[in-house]
Amino acid sequence: MHKYAIIVAGGKGERMGAKTPKQFLELAGKPILMHTLEKFKETIPNIEIILALPENQIDFWQGLFHEYKVPKVKHQIVKGGETRFHSVQNALKLVKENSIVAIHDGVRPLVSKQTIETCFAEAEKKGNAIPVVEVVDSLRHYSKQDKTNEAVSRTCYKIVQTPQCFTSELILKAYKQDFDKLFTDDATVVERLGETINLVKGNRSNIKITTAEDILVAEASMK
Repeated sequence: MHKYAIIVAGGKGERMGAKTPKQFLELAGKPILMHTLEKFKETIPNIEIILALPENQIDFWQGLFHEYKVPKVKHQIVKGGETRFHSVQNALKLVKENSIVAIHDGVRPLVSKQTIETCFAEAEKKGNAIPVVEVVDSLRHYSKQDKTNEAVSRTCYKIVQTPQCFTSELILKAYKQDFDKLFTDDATVVERLGETINLVKGNRSNIKITTAEDILVAEASMK
């Protein structure tokens, strides 16, 4: 079955404390986003990659893409929307039927090949799949209303990652819904249709790079 990867990269770099959007910052010699594109192409050579970028960042990325003397990963670019939901919605216009679609954060360059392969395989069998990892810290539930807190069992929770994979039929149908601020990821959009979400094992190093410290952690992990 044909495979797509929609890479969403709409960061502004505010939490990073940098003027350059975080997806363009250098990690181990090249932009973070370039690492992400390469990982999908290395894992699935015939995959079709669609990159959603804010309109005002497209020219910058194209210049950056040609500046670095590394193998170039072919991809299509679409204009991002007001929110992540709308960016994915725009990218899905390029997706054909009868395929598996992965949607991935552009600033998760350390996703493993195994995670990508497992998500695609599970989605092809069951219609969808999202990678998760165990919570290792203790958790407490805090009530803003009455300012109380209590311990909760971490075994009841999972940390959600990307790529989140779906059949094209399912994800195209899901994104015909109106935007809701409760849509925190693609799984919540699909879940609104009444679908059961299938969890698969992710890789703990698949962090979302949002701070300067995350880049240090990512570089250490790569070494």
